[in-house]
Amino acid sequence: MSTRSVIARPSETGYTGIYVHHDGSPSGRLPLLLTAYQHRFARDVEATSVHLIAQESTAGDELGTDLLDGAPKSLLKQLTGGERWPGREMDDIITSDGSPPERAVITEADSSDLSWGYVLHPVGVEVISLYAADRGPFVDWNTDPRTRFSDHPYLWSPGQPVPATRPPRTTLAPAATQAPTSPAARPATHR
Repeated sequence: MSTRSVIARPSETGYTGIYVHHDGSPSGRLPLLLTAYQHRFARDVEATSVHLIAQESTAGDELGTDLLDGAPKSLLKQLTGGERWPGREMDDIITSDGSPPERAVITEADSSDLSWGYVLHPVGVEVISLYAADRGPFVDWNTDPRTRFSDHPYLWSPGQPVPATRPPRTTLAPAATQAPTSPAARPATHR
């Protein structure tokens, strides 16, 4: 599905980043970003930013499960059903004059055609619904990647809580059957 977005770093005027063509909704994008930060990049925002933003030569087609390298297998299974796919750069760009495509740098000034922005700050990911606002709420980097995030653009407004529900609890093994307990002792009555 083509939900166009930008993954960016903060700048003096807002943000600057790279275009990513597919799967840009919060429910799909945030779990990958949070897991990449927490596991693959050992909680290093700069390393996460360099990999996602600085290493792309033109634009991203989609993020891949290579971002989940180092994550527990149980988390990988919960996030992707155990499926794996590579991240890909856009390789089908054709320019009008036949010259090689240039890097598609996106800023707050030229992001109006996109749906979502994900700005990687030291404290978390700022999620901007580009349909509704120029800024957005922050998702803390420590958020459980299994959290269920809303894809409704107007819920991602600045100053509002992050529109999400807690991840499902893992089911615990049933407790061993215990012998029934006797009712609480009553004071003795004289007959």
